[in-house]
Amino acid sequence: MKRALLPLNALRAFDAAARHLSFKKAAEEISVTPAAISQQIRTLEEYLDVQLFMRDKQTLRLTKQAELALPILEKAFENFEQTVDILQESEKDNDLRLSLSPSFASKWLIPRLGRFTDQNEEISVRVSASMDLINFKNTDFDLSIRYGRGNYPGLYVEELMKEEIFPVCSPDLLSGENSIKTFEDLRNITLIHDDSSLEDESCPKWAMWLKAVGVELPSNSKRQHYNTTQLTLEAAQAGRGVALAKGTIAKDDLENGRLIRLFSRALPVDFAYYIVCPENRKEIPKVKAFINWLREEAKRI
Repeated sequence: MKRALLPLNALRAFDAAARHLSFKKAAEEISVTPAAISQQIRTLEEYLDVQLFMRDKQTLRLTKQAELALPILEKAFENFEQTVDILQESEKDNDLRLSLSPSFASKWLIPRLGRFTDQNEEISVRVSASMDLINFKNTDFDLSIRYGRGNYPGLYVEELMKEEIFPVCSPDLLSGENSIKTFEDLRNITLIHDDSSLEDESCPKWAMWLKAVGVELPSNSKRQHYNTTQLTLEAAQAGRGVALAKGTIAKDDLENGRLIRLFSRALPVDFAYYIVCPENRKEIPKVKAFINWLREEAKRI
């Protein structure tokens, strides 16, 4: 009986007022008047028989009990929103909307996606490839895979795969009198630069990698620049030179022999690939199924 009588509107008013420590800002969030917020707080205090706020001139402070209860209440509202999302999710809406970087989508996801669709024929996958970080509040995306340090406040975040960097090239560059055998041979080869890594301060650039192996390039060294990882790897496959590759992204090209890894030296990267989605969507069946599949695919790496 007590659960049925819970004053949900009053709890919502308290949640907003406690987060803002302002009846005015709480009223703006809920689209009511400050007087209505004040009334709801009084209703809740009478219902619970406890004081929730201490009012000192123009300052609003939480009581000790209210301060302890607020995080639990915030989590409860998140669970409530998740429940509503699941209940409102149409059985006919089986579109799974993903946001990924172009390189990750083309080089890692698409070659594996058939395994997911074979296991989940009722789910239609819609992939949007972009370098832009999406705002889940303003879009209908269900999930994103982001490359970074995992600092995405207010979202569900799960590390999917770590990364390392090493040189790769076409098999053609390993034959003939000018073939690459030692670090020093890189002095005479065109080095392919992935300029998209400039946004990743942890990602080793050619200057860093060569310094680590003790090679100094001549001033007239040959180089090519591309603005995406995908183009960088395609240039390496075409025999245009040697590229620094992210191991996860180049995995299939290496296994299929389109690229060859040079040397055993690799440098780790602080960034990793993360599953990112709103907390209130991760338990929706189609999203949960995809997250579970991603975990299994990552174990194959």
